[in-house]
Amino acid sequence: MSLKEAREAYRRAMPEGELELFRIDGLDRLSVPVVAGSLRAANGLWFLSYGYGATEEEAEVSALGELAEYVFTSQSMSTAPLFQGSYTELVRTHGSEGVADPLTLGLPVGSPYQPDMPLTWVEMRRLATGERVLVPEEYIVSYPEQRRGRSASLITPITNGQGAGLSYSQALAHALLELLQRDGNGLQFRAMDQGTVLDLEDARLSPAIGALLENYRRAGIEVVAKLASTEFGVANVYVVGNDPNPGEQPLMVTSCGEAADPDRDRALRKALLEYASSRSRKAFMHGPLEAVSRVAPAGYLDRFLPLLDLGLEESRALNSMMEWASMPVSVLRKLTASTLHCRHKVRFDTLPQAPEAGDPTLRCEQVVEALHAAGFDILVADMPTADGSAHGVKALVPGLEVETLSYYRIGERNVARLLARGDPLVGLGAPPQGALPVRLTAEAEERLGGPAWFNVRLAEQRVGRLYSLYREPSDHSVQVALRARRFGGA
Repeated sequence: MSLKEAREAYRRAMPEGELELFRIDGLDRLSVPVVAGSLRAANGLWFLSYGYGATEEEAEVSALGELAEYVFTSQSMSTAPLFQGSYTELVRTHGSEGVADPLTLGLPVGSPYQPDMPLTWVEMRRLATGERVLVPEEYIVSYPEQRRGRSASLITPITNGQGAGLSYSQALAHALLELLQRDGNGLQFRAMDQGTVLDLEDARLSPAIGALLENYRRAGIEVVAKLASTEFGVANVYVVGNDPNPGEQPLMVTSCGEAADPDRDRALRKALLEYASSRSRKAFMHGPLEAVSRVAPAGYLDRFLPLLDLGLEESRALNSMMEWASMPVSVLRKLTASTLHCRHKVRFDTLPQAPEAGDPTLRCEQVVEALHAAGFDILVADMPTADGSAHGVKALVPGLEVETLSYYRIGERNVARLLARGDPLVGLGAPPQGALPVRLTAEAEERLGGPAWFNVRLAEQRVGRLYSLYREPSDHSVQVALRARRFGGA
């Protein structure tokens, strides 16, 4: 399918409403197309997304794909059957294979969860067998306000593991690679940056990658490509940059692009493009509204801002980004300098290579086989359009990790990783002052050598003023909050 055909297929899959696609890369000096997608559905919900690509068509398809993730999840979860009961009760009814154990899904440290706690559950399917598996609702929805159950929520809902595509395989590959990306880089970058730089000198780079690197060089930006992991035969990379002249958009110096793919060239190309997208996206989402007005459609802010509810924002994310948006570029550059450092180099040519993975079906098969071979279970909620022309997917792989440094969710894998490093963030035995117990199964504790703890106080100190690298508030909320403060509002 051509990009034009893909774009039109996604457009047709969208529900009735006001759909707009508009470029926002005019906020930056790069020539990489970055497109915002905006859908105001007939039911009043407003969805925003961001896409990028080497061409405007590719960026539009990217934005529509991300929009589809949010829209399809919202539609599906608004009507999905709900199941009430505790883990213990549901296991008696459905068997242990038919209910996901929350202790394997990455709980926050010190979580009050107990097997007899009443929860709200929804249905997923085990990819290997097609069996029904019940999972707490908050692990599938994208945002807290999408939850319909009245029981306690074990975690803050996030979008990790969402995927969209014009086939089921494409959507599932997208979702699983995002899970692997976050699992592989969570303890490797940002406040935990390990300084593993990819050596691109003398590497056999594709013409597309060479053109992107030359584009950044001409713009005076030193991009630094880094390696997070090669586990599961996947190149998990990220790109940061040293920009001496971000102009009126200081937040651009904090930008980062991430990617995970079985093929190193696809991964690096995506990370380089996402780095450019991150620059324009941060400027659009959190930068001055006067600049937003220059690139947004006429009347966009007049329609959007009255719908903002700052009361729904995570206070730490909002306050942290408000602080960043008020900083001069020199302070932001110094604050994030640790993300650019080089401790050692790895040759790019040593990363996994799989040119055949350009085919979504083959890419999906490779990732699924790698996860199953490593002993991981894959749970999937498929959310297709009525005619099956497009798919949204939410994937969940118990045991993979996410949000350890933000929401202090941690399981056996990240405890083992940090123990192997000798990192004082974790330990075994009774929790010391400032630490909380990691919620694990008895089997996981036995494999680790005993009950584990995670030092929340030390994690807060380590992340410090870098929290905005982990969690961001919603579009334009920062500038609205700053204006309210400036003019005496609440």
